Amino acid sequence: QVQLVESGGGLVQAGGSLRLSCAASGFIFSIAAMGWYRQAPGKRREPVAIITSGGTTNYADSMKGRFTISRDNAKSTVYLQMNSLKPEDTAVYYCNAGPRSWSPSSSWGQGTQVTVSS
Repeated sequence: QVQLVESGGGLVQAGGSLRLSCAASGFIFSIAAMGWYRQAPGKRREPVAIITSGGTTNYADSMKGRFTISRDNAKSTVYLQMNSLKPEDTAVYYCNAGPRSWSPSSSWGQGTQVTVSS
């Protein structure tokens, strides 16, 4: 079955950086689109970034220029480099396997907490 394990979250000051990782197994990673989503307390889960199997990337407007999604097919891992972090980026970040456009699939990781202090 699909397994997604996120890591790399933590506490960082505003303006800092974090790199999230999502290790995937149970499916053919190289042909799957992958996505990152986040959910802040009291808010709905929202898309952050998507990368297609061919490496095309797309970002939510508020993340453009600050976040970079990438993938390593040899390691079945997708990454999210987050720079210039803001307190409003505080959320649980989730990995998703096989999103279609911005619509996530039902395959989620357990999430990793990112907290940005002001």
